[in-house]
Formats: sequence, structure tokens, C-alpha cells
Amino acid sequence: MSHSADSDDLYALPGMNRVAPRHGFPQHELFSEVAYEIVHDELMLDGVSRMNLATFCTTWVDDKARRLMAESLDKNIVDKDEYPQTAELERRCVQMIADLWHAPDSAATRGTSTTGSSEAAMLGGLAAKFRWRQRGGTGTPNFVCGSVQVCWEKFARYFDVEIRQIPLRGDRLTMHPDDVAAYCDERTIMVVPTFGQTFTGLFEDVAGISQALDRVHAERGLDIPIHVDAASGGFLAPFTAPELVWDFRLPRVKSINVSGHKTGLAPLGVGWAIWREATDLPDELVFKVDYLGGSIGTFNLNFSRPGGQAITQYYEFIRLGRTGYTRVQSTIYRAARHLAAGLRELGGFEMIHDGDPHRGITAVAWRLTDDPGFNLYDLSDRLRSRGWLIAAYPLPADRSDETIMRAVFRHGFTMDMADLLLADIDRCMKQLALHPFSTSLTRQEAGGFTHTATAAIPGRTDDKD
Repeated sequence: MSHSADSDDLYALPGMNRVAPRHGFPQHELFSEVAYEIVHDELMLDGVSRMNLATFCTTWVDDKARRLMAESLDKNIVDKDEYPQTAELERRCVQMIADLWHAPDSAATRGTSTTGSSEAAMLGGLAAKFRWRQRGGTGTPNFVCGSVQVCWEKFARYFDVEIRQIPLRGDRLTMHPDDVAAYCDERTIMVVPTFGQTFTGLFEDVAGISQALDRVHAERGLDIPIHVDAASGGFLAPFTAPELVWDFRLPRVKSINVSGHKTGLAPLGVGWAIWREATDLPDELVFKVDYLGGSIGTFNLNFSRPGGQAITQYYEFIRLGRTGYTRVQSTIYRAARHLAAGLRELGGFEMIHDGDPHRGITAVAWRLTDDPGFNLYDLSDRLRSRGWLIAAYPLPADRSDETIMRAVFRHGFTMDMADLLLADIDRCMKQLALHPFSTSLTRQEAGGFTHTATAAIPGRTDDKD
């Protein structure tokens, strides 16, 4: 490269007069300014993350959190001997979350940061499987759940566990306590209520499911634990609905997973797995790594990973505390409820979840009450033209003929943005009424990420050996 990086206009520099490398590994180098601008300009084609109401993940962080992330870019969280204070901040977060969820002894319980709630969920499932084996369990184990996020289907596939999903029936949109017992047997390693269901945002009744399992224990002698998938609800209910009993106040709840990068307000890349008591995490899952001349246990599916997300999670905890989290999360709920009220005023929609903090997460889910000449996929497509990414999709099995729409609200979504969205929904509905599609869109044509996935090769879900 004979040119100086500052001798010409950026867009006249070598490398800008040809397309970006796409296939084979590039042969020649580029000025860093050119390489940056190529990548930067291509990313302009992405959507605006803060207008993506399909995602549950954090899309706004303050400048000090960004600084901490940048300062921690080179810290490997697994290297606890070289970065002992990063390990200490992770340990403090575990104790703080255990205290938040009413662990009997938050200082002594076990927990870990993870890359997200999916890894944390799988660790909870593995612990349940190992405990079941220790009790003498044989054959193929199973777990019982309702309509779940795809990570649980992956857990079943990857770790050879049968998944027993309770189908939706009647007007029920969540797993109901009355249905649990029929799916449990001596090979059931756990029941997994979702505290903030992916499809609707609704909380499943953890306390009711615990009572149902108490009856199973009394009548059939099966002592089946609960793992709560609190990916989104775990950092909401403790602050906005503290009277809801769903956590370690229930003795049957042995482990909980949560996503720090969702309602925990941390940047993308951190989740947490917490066990009720230290004995609920079998030692067989723990590996020892060097730490300040001694050793410390680690129990993750990953090994090397950045420490910045756990560090920033600690920053958020001490910056906000219980008072601040209550204020922030309540503000998001108010925006969600404002949107739900506006949708009711527009007419034509039935609310499935209206942002009530006692019923679900900071989300609104709705469906059409009649046939206005367009479907929700059409509406989702029209809203995309204004920059809003809002998922429309069918309900799970046995209700798959019903299409709903769901908007998830996160830190940084304001009442003003809710009004802008309502105005755009009204505008798009009027456009569709005046200029309907000749053929309404299908789910595949409308697109939109709904946090579901389909296995490339269908697997067995009914093993009995």
C-alpha cells in the first residue's frame, strides 16, 4: 500500500473501488480506516435495535457501562488467577441474585455467570439429570414443560433427555398445574415452568405447579424438583410484583436461570444460573481452576469468554440497587400498559397480555378479533417499512391456527415511543384497509425472529427404554 491513510479522501483510498471480500480469505491488507468503513457501511442495512420489539435483549446501555465493557475487552473470565477481581465481582453477583430470589443461605449457595440464559438453563437441566442419576435413576430421563424457548429442545436433543411438552388446551395459554401430574413418572428429573413465556410474555404459575408436585409426592412417592426458566421474569417480579411467590421461597424450586442481558439491563452476553443450596449442584459438574494460589470451582459449558458482561452486570446492580431497579422496571411496564390501552382504543384487537406486572413480563401480546381484510403478518410487514420490528406468529401446537403479535419493551423504550408506535399501527391499518394485499402474507413471507427454531432432522421425543 503506497498511499498514506490520511493523504486522500477516505472513499478514494485503495480498497474502496472494489467490492468487499465475500468468499475466500482475502489476499491483501487494507487501511484500518477503509476496513472499518466497509463494515460500518454494510451494517447500515441492519434494523435499528431499539425499534426491534421482537427481541428480549438489552438494546440501550449508558456510557459508563460501555466504558467498562471496553476496559474489560481483554479479560478472560475463566482466568480467575490472573483476573481475581473479575472473579470476585462475578461471585458478588451470584450472592446478590441468590438474595434477591430468597435462597435460604445466599452466601453459601452455588451459582455462575454464563453466556446467556440458554446456557444457564442447560446447566440447571444437567444438574437435575445428575441428581436423578445419583438417586438411582436409570433409562432415559425426561422433563416436563409447557411451550418453551428452543434452548430446552436443544437441551433434550444434546443431552439425551426426553422432553414432555404439555399442549395448550381450551383457553389456556400457559402450562396449567392441573395437567402436570399426568406427564410425570419415575424418570422425570424436573418440571420447568417458564416465568415469562416466550410466545405471550405470560408468567406460568410456579407456586401452583409446586403444589401439584407436592400432591404427586404424597400420592405416588415421586419427589420431583422444579427448575424455573426465569430468563426474563427473574429481574422483573422481585421489583414490580414482590408478593408473587415463584422463587426459592418454594422448597421444590432447586435452580433458576435468568438472562442478565434481558431485563437484568446488562449488555449482550451474560446469563446466570443459581441453585437453591450448594448440594443442589452435583460436584461431578464442577471443575477446578487456579485462583490466588488455590483453586475455585467452575461449571460452564463454555470455557474462555469475556468478563466485561459480568463486570457490567455488577455495575448495574450497585448503580441501581432495589430502589433503582424498581423505578426502571416500573417505567417500562407503564410504557407497555400505555401501548395496550392505545391498542384497545384503536379497536379490532384482543389483549392476551397487557403488560400487567402480576401476569407477565414487560410485553404486550394481542390478536385480531375479526377479519379486517388483512392479517397480522400484513400488519407486521407494513410496520417494518416504518422501522418497527414486531413479531407475528402462530401459537404453539394445538393452537397453531391462531396468530398473535407480541411487542417486548425494554430499558430505553419511552411513553413517547409508545405513542409513535400507536400512530404507526393506526396509519398502517388504514393503509391496509384502503390498499389490501391481493393475497395476505404468510409467516414465512413476513419474516421476523420469534425465538423458535426447527431441528434439521426430527428427533425422538417419546423414548421409553
